[in-house]
Amino acid sequence: MIDSEHKNKEARKTLGVKSVLPYFALLKPYWAPFLGALCCGVIYGVSSGFGLPTMIDQVFPRIFPSGPDAQAPLAFYELLGCVMLIPAVFAVRGLSGYFNTYLINYCGVRVLERIRIRVFDKLQRLPLSFFHRNQEGDLLSRVTNDTAQLQNAILTISNDLIRQPITFLGALGALIYMAVQREGMAFVLLCLAVIPICIFPIRRVGEILMKKALGMQERAGGMTAILSENLSAPREIRAFNLEKREGNRFRDSSDRFFHARMKVIKYANMLTPIIEVITATGIAVAIFQAARMSIRLDAVVPVITALYLSYEPIKKLGSIQNQYKQALASLQRIDDILDAEETIREPEHPVEMPEIRGELRFKNVSFSYDTGEDEQKDTPALSEVNLTIPAGEVVALVGPSGAGKTTLAGLLSRFHDPSAGSVLLDGVDLRGIPLTDLRHAVALVPQKPFLFDATVRENVEMGKSPYTEATVEEVAKASHALGFIEDFPERFEQRLGENGNRLSGGQLQRLALARAFYKNSPLLVLDEATSALDSENEEKIHQAMAELTQGKTTLLIAHRFSSIRLASRIIVLDQGKVVADGPHDRIYEDCELYRNLYDRQSEPSS
Repeated sequence: MIDSEHKNKEARKTLGVKSVLPYFALLKPYWAPFLGALCCGVIYGVSSGFGLPTMIDQVFPRIFPSGPDAQAPLAFYELLGCVMLIPAVFAVRGLSGYFNTYLINYCGVRVLERIRIRVFDKLQRLPLSFFHRNQEGDLLSRVTNDTAQLQNAILTISNDLIRQPITFLGALGALIYMAVQREGMAFVLLCLAVIPICIFPIRRVGEILMKKALGMQERAGGMTAILSENLSAPREIRAFNLEKREGNRFRDSSDRFFHARMKVIKYANMLTPIIEVITATGIAVAIFQAARMSIRLDAVVPVITALYLSYEPIKKLGSIQNQYKQALASLQRIDDILDAEETIREPEHPVEMPEIRGELRFKNVSFSYDTGEDEQKDTPALSEVNLTIPAGEVVALVGPSGAGKTTLAGLLSRFHDPSAGSVLLDGVDLRGIPLTDLRHAVALVPQKPFLFDATVRENVEMGKSPYTEATVEEVAKASHALGFIEDFPERFEQRLGENGNRLSGGQLQRLALARAFYKNSPLLVLDEATSALDSENEEKIHQAMAELTQGKTTLLIAHRFSSIRLASRIIVLDQGKVVADGPHDRIYEDCELYRNLYDRQSEPSS
């Protein structure tokens, strides 16, 4: 997967504009305002590039007649009509510019909104391995900072993307017309030769700027990652006196971001003075040659004005190029998410299972986590596991840390798929069952449960499934959570704070149990659901868990062996392999690893 993402990233670096083209399809729902923006941009460009020079050339001489061929002064109403052309041209120019900016920004922000939602939706579908390889803060930066950078670029570019090319063409048309009409002014057209010269710095600076902008966004992602990590561990930071260390980490990251940002500013603002010097040289050459040929000022001014107006869009287009390169750098980081492979896919030919009994079979199951490094260096988390678990059986998974217990249980919900082999539910490969149906069929109580910043009722009701039968109040009582819930001022409508930070560890686990009771799925995974409870409450929860496991195929991941009494069968894992399987009494005699683990936990209580 890493290789494919790297290839996609390298391909985008070489494609340039082509990498942006797929996003134009997002404009389809907004074709009407986009078409209106195009029309307004054309009107603005024509009124600026062609209208202003033509007015200076045709209208001003009539208002201010001079020379031997001058006509008689205009009558009052004729003079008034000519003068009113000035505000009329600027009114057309101003209104068309306003509506062009408004409509194109409307389309741009709408497209950006769809990109941001597409990125968020993609994150919901990516496998857990993707999040293991990427820092949470960096992903957060991509969804927020990179899309914000993209939005700023869109808003800046949209102001001139249509208007400046049309302005250039209009000014060019006016320049050619006036230069040809005036004797001796055709040489001015040679001054347009400086325009191709401007292309070289525009391209070169743009290439450098894109690299610098990509580096800046990566630095911003690193800084956000440090901030996210810091905010996730306030207790540990204070407990271990890490305030100064964290301050230094963030300060160093901020300093790296500052230097990266200044490089972007340096190159982004370098292009304008370069183009101004080049174009000013072209205008100076035109004035010098006109003076040598003794051409009158009133004949020179309109032509020089048209020449200037043909140069000005080039300068602004250079600025657009800079903004575009910065936007492309952000777009690459966003595309890294959008192009990430969705390894956990819906089945092409889903198998409908109207009734699930809960029989599980693991056939030659092996699994290795994708670390992004050489696969030969990865130790398999599971290796050729073969198990059959009858429907309704409660099985305890036991073994040292890293033995593969959580990995094996995670296969049931397809948090990851086996690298080899298959897992069957009632004889059907899990990869053939629709994800929604499969995950409805599995209730999970993790060791470290997560609660959302919502009410007690909303957090429990998140476990709703087709198997739900009881009310929230009933499952709260069954999980022994009703007592502390009734102590809340708003009872079941009490908000719990971010990640349930207003609850103790035991309260968190009891609400997680309540959610599992509410889900009532035929498959149950208990990842040491009593680890944060005191002995009195642990006994109550064991009684509740005994009721919860009735009739359900249960995988009980045991870290504290007091919980294995619920299991009729114990499976011992070591280095991803099943080393013992059977009831407690038998494997205690036969398996030295299990005996050592069990005795180690039994000694303190003896």
